[in-house]
Amino acid sequence: MSDHILIVGASLAGLRAAEAVRGAGFAGRLTIVGEEPCAPYDRPPLSKQVLSGWVEAAQTELPALRPVDADWMLGMRATGLDLVARRVRLSDGSRIGFDRLLVATGARARRWPVAAEARLDGVTVLRTRDDAAALRVRLAARPERVVVVGGGFTGCEVASACIDLGAPVTVIEALEAPLLSALGATVGRYAAAIQRAKGVDLRTGVTVTALEDDGAGRLARVRLSDGQAVETALAVVCLGAAPNVEWLGGSGLAGSPRGLHCDSAGRALDAAGRPVDGIFAAGDVVRMDHPAFPGPPLRTEHWASACEQAAVAGANIARPGEPARRIAALPGFWSMQFGACLKLVGAPERADRTALLHGSVESGRFVVGYGQAGRLVAAAAVDHTHWLPFYEAQIEAGAAFPPTFARVDPPAAAWDFAP
Repeated sequence: MSDHILIVGASLAGLRAAEAVRGAGFAGRLTIVGEEPCAPYDRPPLSKQVLSGWVEAAQTELPALRPVDADWMLGMRATGLDLVARRVRLSDGSRIGFDRLLVATGARARRWPVAAEARLDGVTVLRTRDDAAALRVRLAARPERVVVVGGGFTGCEVASACIDLGAPVTVIEALEAPLLSALGATVGRYAAAIQRAKGVDLRTGVTVTALEDDGAGRLARVRLSDGQAVETALAVVCLGAAPNVEWLGGSGLAGSPRGLHCDSAGRALDAAGRPVDGIFAAGDVVRMDHPAFPGPPLRTEHWASACEQAAVAGANIARPGEPARRIAALPGFWSMQFGACLKLVGAPERADRTALLHGSVESGRFVVGYGQAGRLVAAAAVDHTHWLPFYEAQIEAGAAFPPTFARVDPPAAAWDFAP
């Protein structure tokens, strides 16, 4: 039997996969390669507790759930994969062989696309522990204004931290509302209202056209598509994340800018859609088939999904020849913003219609349902999260959409007609 499993990516998914490998009884050699020089750490606190100063960035290290007895190769980036020779090329020019491989290289923040502007002092992203520590220092210095480019989850959480710290903040969002592309019109309308109520200078329907230099290599202002400009020395670029798949180029795996395609057992697929023997993946790098949501694979950059995928892929890679485990848990996500708790279950990206199921945007307590072809596929709750387990069960059961059952706290006007 093969006796060397290599995990590339010392991430949440990489650590939990290693634990699953050992939990499944694998007693052979286990190696974990990680690009960052530190042990795996938790990313969600970076945009919440770390920026707000509740915890230090160095205090986010992930606890181990069980001993993994692995050889750790930290500060080492994978640069290539040779499936025929079963070797991974590393950033120092060396190569490491494997019998089975699990890819957990995650994703990176999308940087400002104009390289010279992205290099200006005061232009930053938020993805790594170092990013969070550096941004915390800048926020603690009480900047006159912070500009957040992008109104997705990370952008909203950064803006929330700025408000907590008393730092004036402007959010630039190209769409009509924050979170609109992820969660639709109802949540977007709520996010816009609460941000403005909390003092955020929210600019929607505009884009950033330039990050301007002060003449000495420092950010001076952010130029907008409506002709206006915002004077600032600190801009946080929150334009989403790109999966780290470039090192897989030419390997024969089905990797693309959208992620590495895997089946619901965590097996990496080739360009023809066939599982590649002994190659698995988990975490933010993955686009995974999900049995609850037929159709295109899902890429869910969520903590719970990374853990679930790692548990499945880790168990399967450790026990070749045995019946494969499959992803069962629904994708889920939570976010704390401006004193409110937003939680999600399911796949809202599948939706062709939405409905307000409970409460109201005006009250700040509501549940939104998402439907696809007459079936409930997701639910999102703002400060009404006790309803999520119920709707999770409804999604798993294939419940009809819109719901036909009587509901507590039904809204006066339910339909948005927007996904």
